[in-house]
Amino acid sequence: MPKRRKDVILFDAPPVISAWGSAGGKKEGEGPLASAFDYLTQDAAFADENCANWEQAESMLQQKAAGICLRKAGIAAKDVDLTFAGDLQAQCTASNYTLRTLATPFAGLYGACSTMTEALCLGAAFAAAGLGRQILAMTSSHFCAAERQFRTPLEYGAKRTPTAQWTATAAGACLLRGQGGVQILSATFGRVQDYGVTDINNMGAAMMPAAASTLLRYFDATGAAPADFDAIFTGDLGQVGSDLLCEQMEKEGVPLPNHYDCGCLLYDVDSQNVQAGGSGAGCSAAVLCAWVLPRLFDGRFKRVLFLSTGALMSQTTFLQGETIPGIAHCVELGGLV
Repeated sequence: MPKRRKDVILFDAPPVISAWGSAGGKKEGEGPLASAFDYLTQDAAFADENCANWEQAESMLQQKAAGICLRKAGIAAKDVDLTFAGDLQAQCTASNYTLRTLATPFAGLYGACSTMTEALCLGAAFAAAGLGRQILAMTSSHFCAAERQFRTPLEYGAKRTPTAQWTATAAGACLLRGQGGVQILSATFGRVQDYGVTDINNMGAAMMPAAASTLLRYFDATGAAPADFDAIFTGDLGQVGSDLLCEQMEKEGVPLPNHYDCGCLLYDVDSQNVQAGGSGAGCSAAVLCAWVLPRLFDGRFKRVLFLSTGALMSQTTFLQGETIPGIAHCVELGGLV
């Protein structure tokens, strides 16, 4: 039976991620991880798929990732017991449209950019408890849909600040089972943190306290140290948030020499005009499925921590001058079994 130690759920018989799929757009195809993606498109509008708007296009991107994941697993959508999914759109529209097509049992999630790890945490808990044999966890984001919802439509040509991050046009999907894949050794649900950041163009600073909080709680509960891991991933603090996190953890006496951020891995910050790096729910999902899981599968990594961070504002609250709360969920991943 799973055991709870403070905020950490430890799995004595770890569920596994047995298959995964990643999908991305044009800018992702120009980045350092391009060759690792399962699917890339040059047309983010998916006009050839008869998508009429950016929201439908994001759903199509999510469907591509889910389809690839299920094909790798050798199963059909009808064989999935439950899907945990969400995205950045209002009312999780992209996921709703995707599940309208897949027609599996569906639990919709909103954790902003933390949604992928939230889905993995919940999926692992359900699998470990025997409440599902095959569980799908996935999320997505789309630059054009997110900019229109949270900032300004692209047609406005608004100036982007140096602290801004580029919302990934990307999706990732994972299939969880009882055995036969990359192990989920533990799951840590984060606590909401709010350090008073109000700048909608500085998500890294808003989310960093949540990442630090979750890491410190994990280390306190388990007695583990950063040196016990091949890598500690956050997603998606970008360059600004990553620097702040390393400074904060140094102050806490827990330096992170093996820290990597998905927002900095997905793009080349120096050459791709993404300002402080990548963001969006699809950012950490795509990096996980395209780059992290294959390295756990083939033994290049033995044990990693993977966090997804999310800024929990809405398109209304930031216009009201509200501060931006953040959250970070964490899974501990182990090698292939």
